Parts: sequence; C-alpha cells; structure tokens
Amino acid sequence: MNEAQKLKQNASRYFKNIFEFLLVTRVTGCQGEEISLDEGGDQAAQMILTVLAGSNKAMLIGNGGSAALASHTHNDLIKSVKVPSLVFTEVPILTALTNDDGYAVAFEQQVDLWAKPGDLLVVISSSGRSENILRAAQAARRHGCCLITLSGFHPDNPLRILGDLNFYVPAEDYGYVESVHAVLLHFITDQAIIFKNIKMR
Repeated sequence: MNEAQKLKQNASRYFKNIFEFLLVTRVTGCQGEEISLDEGGDQAAQMILTVLAGSNKAMLIGNGGSAALASHTHNDLIKSVKVPSLVFTEVPILTALTNDDGYAVAFEQQVDLWAKPGDLLVVISSSGRSENILRAAQAARRHGCCLITLSGFHPDNPLRILGDLNFYVPAEDYGYVESVHAVLLHFITDQAIIFKNIKMR
C-alpha cells in the first residue's frame, strides 16, 4: 500500500473510528480513579440534576469548535432539561475582556463574577491545555463549583486532573475528539432528562 492509499479516507472508516473512540473514552474521578463509561455518564447526568435541585446553574466553556459544543449543550440544558445555564461567548463582553486584559483571563473573569458554591462548570477542550480554559476551571474550584471536563489528545493533559468527573478521548485529531465530545454531551443531557422524568413519577 502506497502513502496515498494509506492517507485515503472514506466515510465508513471515519465513522468506524469515531465509534471505536466512543467506546474507549476513559472516565476518571477527582482522585484519578477509573470509572466505567456507563457510570461516568450516569454521574454526569446526576450532577446536572443536582444543580437543578439546588437552585444553582450550569456554566459551559470552550474555544473554537468546543465553544460551539458548549453553546449547543447550553441550548439543550435550558430547553430540554430546564436547567439554568450560561455560556461566556457573547461577543461584546468577550472581546472587551480580551482586548483589555487578555484572552487568558476572559473566561476566568466571568467565572469569578457568576460562580456560586454548588454551581456546575462544564469545560470542553480537545487539547486540555488552553490557558484560558485551565484558569476558568481553577476559578470554578475556588468558588466551590462542581466540575466536569471533556478533553482529548494526550493522556497527561492538565485539564484531565481538575474535574470531579473527567472524560478523556484518546485521539489526536480534532474531528474525532470533537465528534466524541458532541455525542457524550448529547448522551449526558438525554440521560438527565430520563432521570428527571423517573423522579417525577
């Protein structure tokens, strides 16, 4: 097989790779303990419902494609799960903070403003190494928030050790990592809806 053939992509292979990365996604707790994917998904859904039960809110952050995933999940949490939620990507305030103080602190400053004990921060980052993401996660910790992280690329990325619950996709391609993150987030919100409906019966 020549190099061109090795690089050739097709839909079936691409979808198969995404499926495989979904199944090998690793979940760890705040002490680095391994958690099964099924248990991690259920715990994440319960964390969302805990926010709702405590009259708290969820906050979601990401850069680039991960910001789009944060916004999509924000919509689902508000519309379908009925959880008060925020994203910090409104253009005027984001550009104002970035222009005046730098992008590294733009999310951190908003977390400092809005975060309260018992709130939940969902952090989405393919690399798990972006400074603005890490600073926001650390700010959430200072304010007594719960933290769910979704990351990928290298297994030693620093974001992966910050959360109460950490989902890690062992892939080094943005397309694979972001696709798996999207499916995970859809599952978690759908599972939260199911758990909520069960409790209401």
